[in-house]
Amino acid sequence: MRLTVIGTGYLGATHAAAMAELGFEVLGVDVDPAKIEALGRGELPFYEPGLPELLRKHTASGRLRFTTSMEKAGAFGDVHFIAVGTPQKAGEAAADMTYVDAAVAGIAAAATRDSLIVGKSTVPVGSARRLKEIAEEYAPAGIHLDFAWNPEFLREGFAVEDTLRPDRLVVGTDSRTADQTLRRVYASALTRGTPYISTDFETAELVKVAANAFLATKISFINAFAEVTETVGGDIQTLADAIGHDARIGRRFLNAGVGFGGGCLPKDIRALQARIGELGLDKTMRFLNEVDEINMRRRDRVVFLAEQLLGDLADKRIAVLGTSFKPDSDDVRDSPALDIAGRLYGGGAEVLVYDPKANENSAKRFPRLTYVDSIEEAVQDVDVVLLLTEWQEFKDMKPGDLEAFVGSRQIVDGRNVLDRVDWENAGWTFRGLGLKVPEVVSART
Repeated sequence: MRLTVIGTGYLGATHAAAMAELGFEVLGVDVDPAKIEALGRGELPFYEPGLPELLRKHTASGRLRFTTSMEKAGAFGDVHFIAVGTPQKAGEAAADMTYVDAAVAGIAAAATRDSLIVGKSTVPVGSARRLKEIAEEYAPAGIHLDFAWNPEFLREGFAVEDTLRPDRLVVGTDSRTADQTLRRVYASALTRGTPYISTDFETAELVKVAANAFLATKISFINAFAEVTETVGGDIQTLADAIGHDARIGRRFLNAGVGFGGGCLPKDIRALQARIGELGLDKTMRFLNEVDEINMRRRDRVVFLAEQLLGDLADKRIAVLGTSFKPDSDDVRDSPALDIAGRLYGGGAEVLVYDPKANENSAKRFPRLTYVDSIEEAVQDVDVVLLLTEWQEFKDMKPGDLEAFVGSRQIVDGRNVLDRVDWENAGWTFRGLGLKVPEVVSART
């Protein structure tokens, strides 16, 4: 079989390179000529560990090629993966299906033989059946197109591993032939015993958004309790450890901090609420409104802690360590860290920013912040240090590493990854999320 991947953003480029690694001939398709030229040279427009090497390996081997021509894709592929984005509509919570609709119609019209269209994008429930009808409408006379929905479960920073060795495969289809074809595509994973869930379109669509809604809820749950421990004087990390020992709960994603962000969780839970509302089930997912609100309040809390330490933010120097929404990524979409940096700047502070990979993307969104190339440059003569993304080099920081550079020994750990006792013993004023704030706070130490 030969595969095409329509859309070569984060999902599409990863899937295309991984499928080439599995031995398939793959043609990636995108409407952006500059992106296609760069990918053809083995160059990625984003950071993802391990993916540049895979991309260069298979553009060199010839297994992986790229084009802007849907006609070439239609003539090339036996299986067509749809991997275009579903961003949040401007001014609305709902997902924008414009790109998915166009991709399905385009590849269906270009098909030159019977083939299979497989959706991987995250879409509102009910989309797959509608898109199948679009494919049938646009298919040339005499061409039969099977249809399936195969949601992705990639974690940024681990996308290559998640594609090559997934923890589960979900396929929604009403075609036995489509199901059998995808079992052939994923034969290597199935040989290793990867769970394969074959289901209907609607369940397959819901699996991805249900997973993201659950993770978002778990993160906001522990952050809600952080609001309590901050008030009564408890320790949120000990609380999380204690309840995490319960096998029914588990410790993963019970980390209080600045909250979740990125291109998936925020938009997906909002799109889910919008779709549920369209189905007349407004009350069913009402709790997700509070999940979203709790998440946004954590950003307010970090700004509050900075203001308590500094008083007026005007003319203060603040170091922000990390602006990507998570480590091992340069993605700043809906990043709580970058949002906090922008709010501090809006309060009159001079904000010095260092992120190991996301400075360039951050500067495109907030060009007025001061971007530097090291921790030492970021903390030079600052009044307070804010750790907002848990990159390993920030987690490894010791108080003595910064003392020769800072203007004031004050730090806010927005990810609860530093040893509070070590920093306080070294004479630092330390603030973390989920910790009680003393009533009297000195602006300088």
